[in-house]
Amino acid sequence: MPGGRQPAVTRPALPYAVRTGAWQAVGMDRTAAPQAGEALAGPVSGEPRRPLGPRDPGDAWVEGERGRFWGRFGSAGLLVHDPEKGVLLQHRALWSDQGGTWGLPGGALHQGEDAIHGALREAREEAAVPPENVRVLFTSVFDVGYWTYTTVVAEAHRPFEAAISDPESLELAWVGIDAVASRELHPGFAAAWPGLRSRLTEALRTSGRA
Repeated sequence: MPGGRQPAVTRPALPYAVRTGAWQAVGMDRTAAPQAGEALAGPVSGEPRRPLGPRDPGDAWVEGERGRFWGRFGSAGLLVHDPEKGVLLQHRALWSDQGGTWGLPGGALHQGEDAIHGALREAREEAAVPPENVRVLFTSVFDVGYWTYTTVVAEAHRPFEAAISDPESLELAWVGIDAVASRELHPGFAAAWPGLRSRLTEALRTSGRA
């Protein structure tokens, strides 16, 4: 681990933001389906994550010809790797979309928020991930034209203990890279994982941490 205080985030250059064809939307919530002709639908009051209703204008579904997705301004999630522990996975609450599967801490972006900031914010809210302890390696973007999901991949350059810090998780677990695929993964994350694993392994090898 490098000595001295490190910056909270190292933002990668644009070439590291790669658009993919794999659906990586692992931070969605379950709400009532929008009615015909309705483009946006927010969570209802009493829903476990937001008992008083939406907490931000971004907390809404968007829909179009490719389907319905959570996050009016897009969504993002954090895939963080610790060299001693593996990848941090979230066992999704049963009330959430694809509840009971494993994915990444993440969710809807706020209006005007960039994806890296949003992924780090969501990971802090859901899993107590301290942003100053991670360094961003690259991002991967799934783009359907009217909605995007960004997977922010990072390494933990300072150890930390993840902790459930909101109702969206059944449990959190550090899982070795070779064991991730053996979990019951959220379908979007399962589709994206092979490509993410390949890029993560290469990034770790390049940095001398593989």
